[in-house]
Amino acid sequence: MADDTIPHSDVLNSTAQNQLKSIIDRVERLEVEKAEIMEQIKEVYAEAKGNGFDVKVLKKVVRVRKQDRAKRQEEDAILDLYLSAIGEI
Repeated sequence: MADDTIPHSDVLNSTAQNQLKSIIDRVERLEVEKAEIMEQIKEVYAEAKGNGFDVKVLKKVVRVRKQDRAKRQEEDAILDLYLSAIGEI
């Protein structure tokens, strides 16, 4: 019976192996950088909280500022309409 395993070096040629390794190395470095940045963001929010700011609201402000202004205004108008329809405003 033939061996069902294929040697790894036969699956990808040397160029493809090098490209794959390079891609994986880059992603791993970026993951480390991302973790460092996330820690820095956490520290900034902790500083803001220490200065009396509401972190939950700050995060919402950051999220809102990422949106397109027209899209945000449209969503706000629909939200107001819905809230008005159910007697909340």
